[in-house]
Amino acid sequence: MVTTLEDTKRLAIAERLADLKAFQNLIISNDQKLIDACPDEDVRKRLQNMLEDDRKNIGIIDTVIVQYGIQAEPSAATKIFIPQFEQMMSGNEFTFYQKLIHHELMKHGQAMSGVMIHKAAQKVGADIEVAIGPLNTVNFEGRAHQEQLKGMLEQVGVREMTGLDADQGIWARVQDAIAAFSGVAGSVITQNTDKQDMNIQTLIRLDHEKVNTIFTEIGATKDPQKLQEYFGQLYKDLLAHAQAEEEVVYPKVRSFYGDDNTQELYDEQAQMKQMLDEIKSINPASADEFRSKVKQLMDVLGDHIRQEEFTMFPAIDKNCSNEQKEQMATEFKAAKSKIQQEMAV
Repeated sequence: MVTTLEDTKRLAIAERLADLKAFQNLIISNDQKLIDACPDEDVRKRLQNMLEDDRKNIGIIDTVIVQYGIQAEPSAATKIFIPQFEQMMSGNEFTFYQKLIHHELMKHGQAMSGVMIHKAAQKVGADIEVAIGPLNTVNFEGRAHQEQLKGMLEQVGVREMTGLDADQGIWARVQDAIAAFSGVAGSVITQNTDKQDMNIQTLIRLDHEKVNTIFTEIGATKDPQKLQEYFGQLYKDLLAHAQAEEEVVYPKVRSFYGDDNTQELYDEQAQMKQMLDEIKSINPASADEFRSKVKQLMDVLGDHIRQEEFTMFPAIDKNCSNEQKEQMATEFKAAKSKIQQEMAV
């Protein structure tokens, strides 16, 4: 029986990702509280723009968690902190300026958490680094929001103390310039302003990249334990991916991709599942046999991936609107997350 890569380091990253999602939902809730309480029209509009970004970013975090493949609960400290913070921000003890300070601190903490997860992934495994790649968009935009909030704090703080508008000094201009640059850099990576989710092709391609990375790691190690662990992760990732495609994607593309082409995809995945079970029964200490079977699996998957990316993907582009492709991605993520949770039981 294969083991998996769910060692303490990977479980720690899973928990940090769960924390990141919990705090992102807290930020969204707090965005709305600040908008409702904001006395300044200009600041309110900027907060509204942040709220729209933050709602998209929760979708990206969901994508990263599903790509990562290990479901976890937020830490005990996060579960204690969030209701306390919500109570503080809902009360009347703080001025709007003081609440805005705490929101900026929350944004700073979120941006740093995202960076630390990325740095940890670089140390723990290349497959993790591939899986969490989209998180860079959230990190960029969190950094942009943080700088914008500093400019807002200057504006709101001066008004609270003096009743007068602050001069648009060099500090505020610097913050706006950094925010604009960071926002552009972030949007280049994944999102457009009207985009609610990645499209289904991008999401499936992320899975393909992660699988190829694990194959590379299998090929690079001679340690039987590592071979067993990497295959364990590959086994879980491929089964979840295949089942989600069969539940969500293939039924939707059959009408325009064709019965024969679609059935070929089902058949290839049935072959892949059989091969996975065969490899699962092999002792990785029998390195030659293990590697030979993994190579056969890699060849079968290579053909399957090429068919999806070079024929199915263009068919989806030709027959589906952007909204339909994004909706398919949302349904694929939900199905895959449910499958992962069931596999973990």
